[in-house]
Amino acid sequence: MASDLTLNHVSKSYPTSDGKGRKTIIEDITLHVPKGSFVTLLGGNGCGKSTLLRSISGMEEPDSGEILIDGKAIPRLGRVGLVSQEINLFPWLTALQNTAFGLEIQGMPAPERKELATAYLRAFGLGNYLNHYPRELSGGMRQKVAIARTLVTAPDIILMDEPFSALDYQTRTGLQCFFLQLWAKLRETILFVTHEVEEAVFLSDYIVVINPVPSSIKKIIHVELPRPRRRDDPDVLNLSAEVLHYYGAGTCMADQELKKALDILAANKAKREAMRG
Repeated sequence: MASDLTLNHVSKSYPTSDGKGRKTIIEDITLHVPKGSFVTLLGGNGCGKSTLLRSISGMEEPDSGEILIDGKAIPRLGRVGLVSQEINLFPWLTALQNTAFGLEIQGMPAPERKELATAYLRAFGLGNYLNHYPRELSGGMRQKVAIARTLVTAPDIILMDEPFSALDYQTRTGLQCFFLQLWAKLRETILFVTHEVEEAVFLSDYIVVINPVPSSIKKIIHVELPRPRRRDDPDVLNLSAEVLHYYGAGTCMADQELKKALDILAANKAKREAMRG
C-alpha cells in the first residue's frame, strides 16, 4: 500500500579520509513526497542523491533530522523498496527465482510466491523468460526483473536510483514509458533519482533540484503538464528549459586546481616536443 514520505531537516556526513574531521554530504533537507506521487531528485554526479536514498531506505541513518512514513518514525527496512543503477540480480537464479526472492525472505509459501512472481513477470512482458538466467536476458529485461523483484514485495515507498542510466537510449525511453504505465495503474509512491533533465520532466509530478555537496534543495518544481507527455511537445521543451535554468547547464571548468593541472600537462607536452626536436 502506498504511503507518503516526509524528511525533516535531514543531514548526513562521513569521516574525512585523514580521519580528522567529517565531510557533510546532505545538509538540512526537508521534503514531502505525497502518497501516490512521482517525485524526482535531479542533481549531478556525486551530489549526495544516492546517500539520501540509502538513508531513506534504512540502510543508513542520518546524523540528524527525521524520516517519516505516513507521519511516523518507524523502521524503514522492509517497508521501502530500492531499485539501483546496478542491476543486482543473482546470476545463479532464474528470472522467476530472482523475482520471488524477496517473497521468500518474507516467509511466503513457495506455491504462492511462484504464482505472484509469475504474474508480475507476465505483466512485465517476460512470461516467456521465467526460467532464463540473467546472462540470457537483455539489459532492459534484466532491469524489468529488478523492478518486478522490488514491486512484488509491496513496499510502502519505492526508491529508484538512476535505474535506466546504464541502458541505451531506445531501451531507456521504452522502459520509462513502460514504468509510467505501471505507475499509473498501481499509483505507488515513487522517489526517483536522475541527472537527466528530459527524464525528470517526462516522468515527474514534482522535480526537486539538488545543489552540489553538501546537498541541499535548490528548487522544487511542480510539473502540471497533462499525461501522457510527448518529448517533443512545446510545453515539455519549455519546462525542460526552465528546469535546466535551475539545474545549470554544463560549462567548461575553470577552477584553480584544473588550471594548475592543465599547466602541468602543457609543460610536459612542450618538454617532450623539445626533446624530440
